[in-house]
Order: sequence, then C-alpha cells, then structure tokens
Amino acid sequence: QLSLFRLTVKVPFRTSHSSVDSKEIKKFQLLAHKWWDEEGEYSALHSMNDIRVPFIRDTLLSMRSNYHPGNPLSGVKILDIGCGGGLLSEPLGRLGASVTGIDPLEDNIRTADRHKSFDPVLAKRIQYKSSSLEEIVEESMETFDVIVASEVVEHVADLETFIRCCSQVLKPEGSLFITTINRTQLSYVLGIVVAEKIMGIVPEGTHEWEKFVPPEELEHLLESNGFSVKTVNGMLYNPLSGSWSWTESTSLNYAVHAVKSGTLGQTDAPSETDMQQPLATAGTA
Repeated sequence: QLSLFRLTVKVPFRTSHSSVDSKEIKKFQLLAHKWWDEEGEYSALHSMNDIRVPFIRDTLLSMRSNYHPGNPLSGVKILDIGCGGGLLSEPLGRLGASVTGIDPLEDNIRTADRHKSFDPVLAKRIQYKSSSLEEIVEESMETFDVIVASEVVEHVADLETFIRCCSQVLKPEGSLFITTINRTQLSYVLGIVVAEKIMGIVPEGTHEWEKFVPPEELEHLLESNGFSVKTVNGMLYNPLSGSWSWTESTSLNYAVHAVKSGTLGQTDAPSETDMQQPLATAGTA
C-alpha cells in the first residue's frame, strides 16, 4: 500500500556506512517540482497530513502539562528528516513549532523554500537545509525535542546508521515519529503492483519491496539504540476517496512513536494504551 516517499541522508558522520541511497536521489529528482500539486504524484502524502499531523500533535500534547491553544507546539524544536517540498514541515510550523527540514536533494529544498516564503509566519518558523542526517549530527547533538521521519526509512541505504543518528541529535526523552510500510505479501500486491503498476497512485519504481521495514524489525532497531517504543498504529489508504484512516492491522502502512531514554527515566511518558484513543479519533490538522 502506498507509503509515499520523501528522502533522507547522504554522507556518514564518523562511520563508513551512509544511509543515503544514490538511486533513490535520482528517482526523486525528476519529481522535485511537483510537491505542491495536490492532485499529482504526491496527492496521497497531502492527504496523509489529515492523520499524521494530529498523531504528532496529540501525542506531544499528551506529554505536556501546559501549552497555548493557538500555538500548541510553541517552543518545540522539530527536525523533519527527508522533508521533500515541506508538506509536513509547514503544518507543524503552523502549530507553533520551530522546524528544521533537511533533505539531500537540493531541488526539493528549493521547492520547500519557495513555498514557505509566501507565508511570513512560516518563513520565520521553518528553516530548510540541503543536507543528510549524518552531516548535521556533529553540529546538532541532542538539539531537537522531536524528530519526524515520515515515509523515509523505506528509502534509506543503512537503517541502523539512520536510527543511531536520530538518537544522537534528539534530546533525552525526546520523541521520534516514523511512518513507513511493512514488508508483507499484501504490501507487495497493493503497494507495488496495484499502487504503482495498475492505478498509478505512485510513480512506478518509487518503492522496492525488499526495503520495506517490518514493525518488529524497526522496534528492535529502536530499542537497541536507546528508544522506548510507545505506539505502533496501522494506517490504511483508500485510493477511491483519497483518504487515510487508522487501523489495527500493521500489514500495510504503520506509524510509530518512540521516546529516547533520558536521565530521569520514562515514568511520565504515556503508555501505548493511553494513546490509542486519541489516535483513533484524530481528525484533521
């Protein structure tokens, strides 16, 4: 099923492995100017905001004791990895967050910069960099309260390096949000055959089924790199209505919220059960 995409990372920081895949870069370069066409190749990513933005917002608010209703994420520093044209950075900025969006493809960053410039508020709250995750690690150790990697991990070359770098730039007790696609027979049929080859919801060649990530594998990687996984929720795309919804099954797309372990422990972090209800009822951003 359709996880769509955005990019990530390039040159490694103090490691011989890079999480950037040069083939992925070339693939997305051809589409860099189409990010803000809501009816085009990225239409499913636009509609995904209807559930992924409330998922991030409501989860973070459940962990805060006070916030300003008009700018609920004010004071929160977010890193949007593989930000593409800024489809997720902008709504997070509108919620009051200070957002840094990174993407290794300069054309994507140019598109994102141009689009945010039309809104003076966003122009102040969001900054974009043409950079890999590894390239910003040294200057950004334990800098961010939140990392978002939406539709990214199925495109990276080295997932372990990617997760480790996420941990390095995240503050203790910071939150990591990931949306991606499971590696199942169903995801091959719907995500590759139907979405790409038959319906053309995603450009053909966007995904490689072998790089899809089972939630168990992702959870193991997160936990072995100092994260506590709080929530794993299935996501379902309806190609007829063009809309997304939450589902119990993670056999296609799914969303993960994990918290980096901190010096004070995780006693105040909400449990998975606490978070199921707000997720199920989350509407639009």
